[in-house]
Amino acid sequence: MIQVTPSIAIDEGLIEESFVRASGPGGQNVQKVSSAVQLRFNAAAAELPEHVRARLPAVAGRRMTQDGVIVIVAQRFRDQLRNRADALERLLAILREAAHRDKPRRPTRATYGSQQRRLASKAKRGKVKSLRSGKPGDD
Repeated sequence: MIQVTPSIAIDEGLIEESFVRASGPGGQNVQKVSSAVQLRFNAAAAELPEHVRARLPAVAGRRMTQDGVIVIVAQRFRDQLRNRADALERLLAILREAAHRDKPRRPTRATYGSQQRRLASKAKRGKVKSLRSGKPGDD
């Protein structure tokens, strides 16, 4: 079991790793070594809380397939071991973000004093503007 948060853990059996050749620079080695990692996590089969399951498609975005599988390709590093760790860390970051709950917003009201100050400043501004207008016949 891989611990995501103190209350959420995922089964390692739901994670598949396949190794492919990385694109980009790397010299002669890039043609021979499969250092990129394609990690697939079956979120549909995982035992996740309902609020995480509901938020996961929005957080994962295009990395989640229609079948509920999250696909992460890691090829940032030249060696396979670091790419594996990077892919797993990116998966855990997605799951942690989906597990995070925002605090519910409690609507507040403006205080009586702030309302009075606002109205006083509006009245003052209106008075300044009314004094600015010329009276008829003052030409």
